[in-house]
Amino acid sequence: MRTFPMFLRMDGRRFGHFGVAFAGRLRDMLAQQVWKSPRHAFGGASISLTGATVKVQTQTGTDPAQGKPGHIALVGAGPGARDLLTLRALQRLQEADVIFYDRLVDPDLLDLAREGAQRIYVGKELGTAAWSQARIDRMIVAEAAHGKRVVRLKSGDPSIFGRATEEIDAARAAGISVEIVPGITAASAAAAATCHALTERGETDTFVITTGTCRPGDAEPDRALLARPGTAIAFYMSVEKVAKVQADLLAAGAPASCPVEIIASVSTPRERRVETVLADLAETVRENGIVNPAILMVRYPKSLAREMASKTRSAA
Repeated sequence: MRTFPMFLRMDGRRFGHFGVAFAGRLRDMLAQQVWKSPRHAFGGASISLTGATVKVQTQTGTDPAQGKPGHIALVGAGPGARDLLTLRALQRLQEADVIFYDRLVDPDLLDLAREGAQRIYVGKELGTAAWSQARIDRMIVAEAAHGKRVVRLKSGDPSIFGRATEEIDAARAAGISVEIVPGITAASAAAAATCHALTERGETDTFVITTGTCRPGDAEPDRALLARPGTAIAFYMSVEKVAKVQADLLAAGAPASCPVEIIASVSTPRERRVETVLADLAETVRENGIVNPAILMVRYPKSLAREMASKTRSAA
């Protein structure tokens, strides 16, 4: 297999002349390679809505009208920067017949897709229901049922707050093969942006990913379980609940001086980074006009727990 360097970082909204040429060459090289390995080729089951062929198609995974298998790939687009897309994700974009992409996916990533692939925006906007999850499930299944190779392109990693389970269940219920192509999640990108490891030997040996936005009607996560010495916590989709997050952690015993890093629009040209402490978290978010997408990285180092315990003993 031919190899090629992945050294070009293409920031900004457009590739530029050199970037476009690079994307074209990369697309051509991948087109020569992606079908050589059966392990990575799309494949699986599809269905027909005509009663006479349902049984045969479910067993063979082939649409008789087109003679090829349908498949769904849930692909992680990474946190934003195009050069953080994985090679396998790039391959899936090259193989796709139709791509359903989310609101936070950089549209320029679609320039790397196969020429002729259909691109369909299915982003969910706050307060609107134009693209409900059930509707998306039906659409990706319907396309795959016609023998198409479907990419469901999601920001970050599809398995982290990406509603992957609903789409996997829908595919399997229809007898369609489905896979997850992992992507770099926002917490990892935040660690890279701040050059601050997610865990630190002797200080933070537990790493937690949680959210401030649950399904309507569900109870919020028990944050008392998170306020433990040696824990680093990445809060996703929590800007609107930042005051509640702060209050819950403080009430559970996390020191007010716990260091916090706020990283908004990580790995994009709009990236912003702000440092504060837990006691000032909500005020810092408000004063700096931080909006989603943003990661709140809260750390409770063991050394801070020892320091607080020593002060308590001294005061006694």
